[in-house]
Amino acid sequence: METYKSDKHVIECDIATVYGKLSDPEVFRRHLDANIDKLPEEARQHLQNLKFEDGGVVIESPMGPLKLGIVEKVEPSKIVFGAAQSPVPFGLSIDLKEVDADHTESVTSLQLDLPIMLRAMVGGKLKDGAKKFGEMIARLPYKEL
Repeated sequence: METYKSDKHVIECDIATVYGKLSDPEVFRRHLDANIDKLPEEARQHLQNLKFEDGGVVIESPMGPLKLGIVEKVEPSKIVFGAAQSPVPFGLSIDLKEVDADHTESVTSLQLDLPIMLRAMVGGKLKDGAKKFGEMIARLPYKEL
């Protein structure tokens, strides 16, 4: 299984709030639905390819929608999503680390089980995808929701 990691990002929010929002996608979805008009345009753009549902998230990808459900939680430092609907075995983990009382470091990792030939063809795109997903997670409006 190949792993593609995002860069480290610092989120301007405490770790408990970040973990609480990411570990319960339904709560995040309700807050988003109620406050989407109040969010800055940049935040709305980052949310276009991500949908929060009961117990998971759906990521719009070039291969179609990828549905991920939560398979592991380690409060307050880790959330692991596994593929509920994907053409290949796929997982996503979000690792959180407290920087200080008002800042949280995040790193996201994509794990895919791809044949060696496909790795060479799509590895660069997957690495870019992991980086973009990490940026999107870091830019979600945790305090505003």
